[in-house]
Amino acid sequence: MQALLSLLLGVLALSGVPLFIVIAGAAFLSFYFLDVDLSIVIIEMYRLAANPMLIALLLFAFAGYVLAESGASRRLVRFSAALLGRTPGGLAIVSLLCCAFFTALTGASGVTIVALGGLLYPALLEDGYKDKFSLGLITTAGSLGLLFPPSLPLIIYGVVSDTKISDLFLAGIAPGILMVVLLSLYSMYAALRFGTTGSKASFNFRELASATREAMWEIFLPVVLFGGIFSGFLAVSEAAAVTAFYVLVVEMIIHREVKLNDIPTVIVKTSMMVGGIIIILGASLAFNAFLIDQQVPNKILGLMQAYVSNKYLFLLILNLFLLVVGCLLDVFSALVIVVPLIIPLALSYDVNLIHLGIIFLANLQIGYSTPPIGMSLFIASLRFEKSIVHLYKASLPFLIILLLSLAVITYLPALSLLWVR
Repeated sequence: MQALLSLLLGVLALSGVPLFIVIAGAAFLSFYFLDVDLSIVIIEMYRLAANPMLIALLLFAFAGYVLAESGASRRLVRFSAALLGRTPGGLAIVSLLCCAFFTALTGASGVTIVALGGLLYPALLEDGYKDKFSLGLITTAGSLGLLFPPSLPLIIYGVVSDTKISDLFLAGIAPGILMVVLLSLYSMYAALRFGTTGSKASFNFRELASATREAMWEIFLPVVLFGGIFSGFLAVSEAAAVTAFYVLVVEMIIHREVKLNDIPTVIVKTSMMVGGIIIILGASLAFNAFLIDQQVPNKILGLMQAYVSNKYLFLLILNLFLLVVGCLLDVFSALVIVVPLIIPLALSYDVNLIHLGIIFLANLQIGYSTPPIGMSLFIASLRFEKSIVHLYKASLPFLIILLLSLAVITYLPALSLLWVR
């Protein structure tokens, strides 16, 4: 009977049934066969719902969706293009920066590719970039901002690992910048190779001044966010409330692009996203309770210590494992299911938990664009009406660069811990 039900759950997972149903089903069945009171699953879900950090998650997601509904993306692209007008690869760098900004606020949920793809893809083609380069850039950049504050996955990792979220915000900045810089250097090389019009454009101070005036409120947003958190004046949840209020004032009152009757739609989108995350997290925590009850982390630890002799080999195996996880699971499920299993292993090899979080998210970010089943590849395939094989080839150079940056992030912990006290 137990084997039959397990097989049924496997079939449901492969047939496309929502992941939280499969995970919750696995948790209920596991406790049922152990003759454990099933209320433990509900208790785990309630424990998650009572976590105050979920308020920050909700408000940051709301701010991201309000920005996505407005013309903020167009203003930021115009400002960045004016600022980087004469830089070889200017428009490609603009695309990377704008995608990172939006992904930091919305998570790697596909919103960035859908919201910015229609604006950036034709602009890159018009500027002289090849089709394959443009598709690869937008597809891989769709999850580029996971390491930048106020990334929703950073908050989730902090909740699951009981790590200080403001420290995680600081830790992600330098590794995130490294990824953007390496991709920007490749973009500059590609621009010179393709002979794009952007590399020949002249700098126009009037255009920069005009674009700055138009986008100044969005440009000022990181100052409000970081200033509040890192000055110690605001807690993360309070900073999330200030961010949401600030974005509403800017987009509804100053720019008047988001109307009052648009807010219910934004609330529904936010609620669907965050509600889905909470359900997945609750189901995953319940399943983790079963794994811990069965001492699975201890058994994995014993196995690793028997065959893996040093920290560096452990980190290599961890990266390979997490890249596969990033392909198969959405980032929120991966965080809640895998992090509690990995933490005892990491501590046994003396890996700092802040550094572990950055390694974890860097891998999941890359996994979203990794063939054969990275989520960003399928979203881009639908958005741009291109074959998935074409996107595999388009993303490959960018993935190689991201993997090189992952190696630096993994084996140079000082990069992540640079500003962490």
